[in-house]
Amino acid sequence: MDPWLIWLIVATVLAVAEVFTLTAALGMLSAAALVTAGSAAIGLPVPFQFLVFAVVAIATVLFVRPVALRRVRRPQVARFGVDALVGKAASAVTEVTGVGGRVRIEGEEWTARAYDETLVIPPGATVDVIEISGATAYVYPRD
Repeated sequence: MDPWLIWLIVATVLAVAEVFTLTAALGMLSAAALVTAGSAAIGLPVPFQFLVFAVVAIATVLFVRPVALRRVRRPQVARFGVDALVGKAASAVTEVTGVGGRVRIEGEEWTARAYDETLVIPPGATVDVIEISGATAYVYPRD
């Protein structure tokens, strides 16, 4: 079997393993094996193929992997859906207690409950949205 084909098989196996592990390291090693398959295809001797593999693998793991991981682990900048409503100001439409009530958040009416069940929030009061659970906003009055 030709060496370039062996390197291509190694690259494929590493790429498939990367899909299941999501570590980024196996993906870098797969890229190194792919580059080595190219060098083997142009006729580079086997010892130099291992050297190419080692150099490319070290370079990608040391320099490319940290950049990729930083990009993946970056915190989400924008919140979407109901998560975006947490922390917003709302206005009590009806009296809000620990049992129920209604508030207006950004122009939409929501069922609401007081975050502290002992509170009674009068209509017209400004409240902060503490949590959204299902279709119910848990609110706390602003002081």
